[in-house]
Amino acid sequence: MRSRLLSLWPFVGLALVILLVPIPFNSTPVTHELTMTATQFAFDPPVLRVRQGDRIRLSLQAGDVVHGFYLDGHDIAVRVEPGISQQVEFVADQVGKFRYRCSVSCGTLHPFMIGELVVGPNLVLARAIGLMLVALAAILLYLWRFPPREPGHNL
Repeated sequence: MRSRLLSLWPFVGLALVILLVPIPFNSTPVTHELTMTATQFAFDPPVLRVRQGDRIRLSLQAGDVVHGFYLDGHDIAVRVEPGISQQVEFVADQVGKFRYRCSVSCGTLHPFMIGELVVGPNLVLARAIGLMLVALAAILLYLWRFPPREPGHNL
């Protein structure tokens, strides 16, 4: 029984490596040139996805009335008037989800005019897939080396 358990230690070590070692993704920052339109009562696009360290050049436009753009966690606040494009440039230096919202009252549904900036790769999903593959390999190796015995068979 002890040799059976010892045969699984390499897989335990590999699982720890998957959990603890940082996964290198594209380390060179990218510049994203994006256009965002604010209309009553939504931003288009509603979600921006970038990686940590990327530079964002955002061209803001108002489609109907005066709107504002405030990005949580980045201290960016801009007033956007119809027909006048506003430029915002910043580096996404923090991993996480950050809301952006209209900061100028633009109508009855103004409080619901929000969007989301998502910064960073999905390491949780990549690590979960890696752990699943290690567990599957461990199970297959274990069953191959130690096949189940028939009932009543002496050890």
